[in-house]
Amino acid sequence: MTDNPTTDDRLAALTEARRTALAESRLAALTESPLPATAHPPVFDTADVCYALDDTPIGRLLYAVTDSGALVAALFAPDDPAESHALDRIAAATSPRVLNVPRRVDPVRREFDDYLAGRRERFDVNVDWSLVGRFQSEVLGELAARVPYGQTSTYGALATALGRPSASRAVGAALGANPLCVVLPCHRVVASTGALTGYAGGLDAKRYLLELESRHTRLV
Repeated sequence: MTDNPTTDDRLAALTEARRTALAESRLAALTESPLPATAHPPVFDTADVCYALDDTPIGRLLYAVTDSGALVAALFAPDDPAESHALDRIAAATSPRVLNVPRRVDPVRREFDDYLAGRRERFDVNVDWSLVGRFQSEVLGELAARVPYGQTSTYGALATALGRPSASRAVGAALGANPLCVVLPCHRVVASTGALTGYAGGLDAKRYLLELESRHTRLV
């Protein structure tokens, strides 16, 4: 009789798959460099998820899109460990074939550039909710519906709107793990006193976003 794979076995398999995907990604990046006319670069299958890193006014972001171009993640990745953690999170929820292919992510990068420069107030990219949990989807969906550009809400107000007035901490935890930062605007949620509280990108990033949106709203 064959034993069922343990959790450790599954994690080991996922790690090995991630290593293989990373190796393919590095080789794929080499094919973008100029090659002699006689060289024949290897051909790779389309990745299930492509990602790229971007240094922005609010910090280094990691964008990941599916093969259809839908945004599956916009995560802060200030250093290598954070990047690795983000990629593992994406791979666990989608596919181990997560490759660094910046050109596939360029449409998302351009939307973020425009947003962070105040040239747009909303994102047009389609969103993939694969990394969003069940309760988290309720919280983020309510947030997107109730708190428009240039406005803020509180954790308590969101909890009450969800019919769970005592769930402020759970709402905060759901927002803190938001895999689609800025696009699903968890930065617009503040403490009941109006004070800025924790944000994945840090309070400076949160302040930048709120001031940007507030300033642009006043100009309009």
